[in-house]
Amino acid sequence: MPPTDASTDASTDADTTPVADQGEPAAPPENPDCQDTLDLRLPDELLALIVEQDGSGSADGTDSGHRSTPAFTGATQHDLLDDVGEWGPVTTPSGVFQLVPARIERDLKLISRWMNDPAVAAFWELAGPETVTAEHLRPQLDGDGRSVPCLGVLDGRPMSYWEIYRADLDPLARHYPARPHDTGIHLLIGGVANRGRGLGTTLLKTVADLVLDHRPPCARVIAEPDIRNTPSVSAFLSAGFRFSAEVDLPDKRAALMVRDRALRTVL
Repeated sequence: MPPTDASTDASTDADTTPVADQGEPAAPPENPDCQDTLDLRLPDELLALIVEQDGSGSADGTDSGHRSTPAFTGATQHDLLDDVGEWGPVTTPSGVFQLVPARIERDLKLISRWMNDPAVAAFWELAGPETVTAEHLRPQLDGDGRSVPCLGVLDGRPMSYWEIYRADLDPLARHYPARPHDTGIHLLIGGVANRGRGLGTTLLKTVADLVLDHRPPCARVIAEPDIRNTPSVSAFLSAGFRFSAEVDLPDKRAALMVRDRALRTVL
């Protein structure tokens, strides 16, 4: 679990997109996909990783080559998230959006600049020289593919930073009733001009839909924004997530947000 907040509009101004009534959904059908019950069976991927680490240690991954052109492509190495870089672009009400896996050589300067924005740093706690951001990115890029850091590219421009991760294989799973293939998301909006106008809500819904479309075994998309980050929590609610619980994590008290596949067309 990255020591970060799943921040959307990380400024103190609330998202101006109207928030739907957050009362109880009207008699949703009973479905095991939307029940927060504990599944004690270890995911197959986790069992395989345990065997691999016991036998041969972790693999050494490397970064892709430097791209000097402004074009962004989605070519990636294999991951445990059904190849995020191959999910492709989608059309949203705000423009054409695509998740592009991050590369140190190409993207470090930009992501570090975003992390040093005071409104972002208040929740992500990664302000400082570029080495701070690099040390946060590298374990994900060199890891086993359970977390994929990405740029969010809107109409050809990088404007947000995302982490798509296997919540069931993350330390977060110790703090809530995780189920196999639960997929988590972290988000920050990079530019001040893109905050506070509902864009976070639009993109959260878009990315949650991408997860559910491209990861058939995943029944739930999970997020855990800092409970103090009201704009972020509001954006998740407006994007069809439901508030499940408050959870005490090592670095924050979080609002556990869940978007259920079974309720995808209801909320």
